[in-house]
Amino acid sequence: MSTSNWYTVQNADDVDSPSLLIYPDRVKKNIQTAIRLAGGVDRLRPHVKTHKMAAVTQLMLAAGIYQFKCATIAEAEMLAQASAPDVLLAYPVVGPKMTRLFALTTTYPATHFACLIDNLETARQLSNVFAANPLAVYIDLNIGMGRTGISPTAAVQLAADCASLPGIRLMGLHGYDGHIRDTDVPTRTSHADVGYALASNARQAIENARQKPLTLIMGGTPTSTIHAERKGERVQTSPGTFVFWDAGYAALLPDLPYEIAAVLITRVISVIDESTLTLDLGHKSVAAENPQPRVLFFEHPDVQLIGQSEEHLVVNVPNARQHLPGEVWYGVPKHICPTVALYESVKVVTDGLVTDTWPVTARARQLTI
Repeated sequence: MSTSNWYTVQNADDVDSPSLLIYPDRVKKNIQTAIRLAGGVDRLRPHVKTHKMAAVTQLMLAAGIYQFKCATIAEAEMLAQASAPDVLLAYPVVGPKMTRLFALTTTYPATHFACLIDNLETARQLSNVFAANPLAVYIDLNIGMGRTGISPTAAVQLAADCASLPGIRLMGLHGYDGHIRDTDVPTRTSHADVGYALASNARQAIENARQKPLTLIMGGTPTSTIHAERKGERVQTSPGTFVFWDAGYAALLPDLPYEIAAVLITRVISVIDESTLTLDLGHKSVAAENPQPRVLFFEHPDVQLIGQSEEHLVVNVPNARQHLPGEVWYGVPKHICPTVALYESVKVVTDGLVTDTWPVTARARQLTI
């Protein structure tokens, strides 16, 4: 069934707003593109923090992806429930998260879990918790992000200290360079090369001392294609946003060939005056951490977003009286990852019709563990 535009929903009258629409055919294309750009599924470890959905995880598994990265215990459990074989929890594991992670390993023995370490104290605590069944770990490197991670030079000593801890097994190193977001590809490549050199040198030094090969997990969406070009280097890349894409990365990274696969549906709820109207798209419905515009509207490129509160988005348009309350608008969020987390479920669009609903499984902080 054809539609006037790929994002148009023919049964929009049955879809309440605001809602997040997902287009599976486009999601599948983005997954295949990510596999191709990575150089195969063995070199790809997608981050699920963007979609958080069991249904999307199943699409990735069906495409042959078997290695995943996540940021929360709930995301890790969602992956295990979907029978994902290999899950890296790429977030500091402290406090109750240690016992929760241990519970995951015992509840879902078919899934191989791992986590990050960047200090000896955490490594010791993990070793104690996992004494009976050693846990795979990766050393988290600070290669410029300045958020978590140990300096690459100090990582060599941390690896040596961890060798005596019986409850953990060092599998590799992890370097996230989310601070690299240059639109100019040569500049982005140059910056990514600097971070990679730091990580690669640390790995080489640790391998020389341990006489054991280590995997290096590098980058997010902006640098994933750059690190994927490092053939024969035992490198995995970890893009996340690619699966749905968004207006922010589409503008910032025009060289990456992904398609928008997630769209917001909203409605005009009030016409204020000759140039002002209000939509039901407050900052509880679209990620609000960025300055305006936080959403771009397909059919209204000249609209100016002039005010937003919890449930309202006030915009300026050339002739507000041409619009009527109830009119449907479609928009692309600037940042899709936190936008997804605002919805308990998404609407699935196939051939121009909303045909299904997918729960945002790991939106919750806790599933069963």
